Amino acid sequence: MAVAERQEVRAEAKYVRASARKARLVLEHVRGRTVPEARTVLAFSERAVATDIEKVLKSAVANAEANHGLIGDELVVAAAYADEGPTIKRWRPRARGRVNRIFKRTCHITIRLAEAPEQAKPRRKQAAAKAEQPKPEGGTKTKARSRGKKKEVAA
Repeated sequence: MAVAERQEVRAEAKYVRASARKARLVLEHVRGRTVPEARTVLAFSERAVATDIEKVLKSAVANAEANHGLIGDELVVAAAYADEGPTIKRWRPRARGRVNRIFKRTCHITIRLAEAPEQAKPRRKQAAAKAEQPKPEGGTKTKARSRGKKKEVAA
């Protein structure tokens, strides 16, 4: 039984002026979704780095369509990660001749797209199928607990 390899396409944006930590928060919401779902999530995200991530996603889709002949809307975000880039160091003058350091962090954002596997079902349908399964009837009885019963005090 031969396993068909999924074709992967990637796009990368380097030296993005946002910290990798902030970019990872948005990338967690995109990872594993289809391209239309990911675009919707990024469009409604309130974080500023979402616009940079959306540019990388559009670039990855364009690479897939132009270089590999794939259909962009049928792809899935196989991997999305942000690595730290070089930190720009600046100084801010403070009182009495002192200074504070300012670190302007950068990151490298990478998104890898792959063809959607045929056997995978959407998440919502899987959750609905689990809810419809019958539950076992025997042996799972819950005891009613009496917590914090107040004692009656004779007056």
